[in-house]
Formats: sequence, C-alpha cells, structure tokens
Amino acid sequence: MKSYKGRGIVLHTLKYGDTSLVAHVLTDVWGRRSYMVQGVRSQRGHGSKLALFQPMFPLEFEGLESPHRQMDRFREVRLGLTLENLPFDVRKTTIAMFMAETLYRLIRESEPNEELFRFVWDSVGALDALERGVSNFHLWFLVNLSLLLGFRPGNDYRPGCWFDTREGLYTPTPPLHPGGMEPSEASLLAELLGFEVGRLDELELNRERRGRFLTAMLNYYGYHLEGMGLVRSADILREVF
Repeated sequence: MKSYKGRGIVLHTLKYGDTSLVAHVLTDVWGRRSYMVQGVRSQRGHGSKLALFQPMFPLEFEGLESPHRQMDRFREVRLGLTLENLPFDVRKTTIAMFMAETLYRLIRESEPNEELFRFVWDSVGALDALERGVSNFHLWFLVNLSLLLGFRPGNDYRPGCWFDTREGLYTPTPPLHPGGMEPSEASLLAELLGFEVGRLDELELNRERRGRFLTAMLNYYGYHLEGMGLVRSADILREVF
C-alpha cells in the first residue's frame, strides 16, 4: 500500500461491524475520501481513537492508499488542532453537527480544493475560539461557504432590495417566482458576505430572524446545488438558537 500524509475534517461516520467504522473525511490531499477505521470501537487497545471521529474534528494523518479497495486506511491519525471548547460546548457541537452534515451532502468531489479546505479548517479553529456571537456562526459559515462553492450575488446590494435566489441578483421588487429572500434576509446576506468572524456578536438577531435566514439560505443552496436535500440538524439549530 502506498502511504501519504494529510489533514482532514470528519464529515460523517458509519458503524461497520462490531468494532470498526467508515469515516467520510474532507482532506487536503484528495478532497472527500472514505476511510475504513478498524478496531476503533473495541474496548481494548484502540477505543480511545473513537473520540477523534466526531463531526468537524480536524485530523492529521498518514493514510494508506489501496488501489484495489474503495476505502483507504489510516496508518496513524491524531487531532490536528487543539480544541479547547468545541467538544464541551453544546452550542458549538450543535453547530459542528450542522456544518458536517451540510458539507457531507454538498461535497462529492474526490479532488483537492485548497481554498475550500483552508476555509473549512480555519472555520473549525474560529468556532472553537469564538467567545461571543456563537449563535450567528452557522449563518456566517453558510454565506461564506457559498462563495467557495461557486455561487454569489451577481450585483451590488442596495437598501430595501429583495434577493432573487434563482437568478442570484438583488432586485428592487419581489421575484415573480417563490423562494426569493425578503429585504430583511437580503440585507443580512449582503452584510455577512466577507464579514469578520470575530465581530459576529455585533449582529443583533433574534431567534425568529435567525431561523428565517437559515431557511432562506438552505433554500438558496438547494436551488443551486443538487443533492442538498433535507439538512436534519437544522431543526436542532433552530431549537438551540
């Protein structure tokens, strides 16, 4: 087996047999990649490694590439960033679940995307370190992720405009088709584009507006990207925030 070193973000895991799991990981070297992790759920020897495979956990690893199998394996794997808060803060773990599910549904490519990977990796570190404005982080993530996935507003925002999600344009009047963002959501979209993550506490959003914008952004994604489907963890976000 050919070995290689890389970094990755855990997107999804599936139980395999009694002691193993399959981990779907966004990597810097391959894009999305699947790994067979044997013995990780055993009570003897390797049980401690199960804690590494949580949603959005950053990994550093040495992988083993097998051309005759669908899934690679890990020769070595460890945490790639020191996480001070993410594993212990229910608000942040909920957001991490949402981020991981969204990325798992959207990213299918088995080829590296350096800019996308760097954004996701840095977002994990930013979420872990964030002290204020945590309740707005998932909105910031969705908006700025959309830029890296290739769709963004095609014109400049003007106060009072709607946003036509199909055409990707701010418009002074409501779109003729359903699914457009109302002026309140359109203004927040414009504000969050390129917004500094450390200033998220400056956004004075209540639960209702936060929920409406989340729904609007998921509809925006669903129209432009196949395979988005229903993001189940979004319902948990609405309850927490």
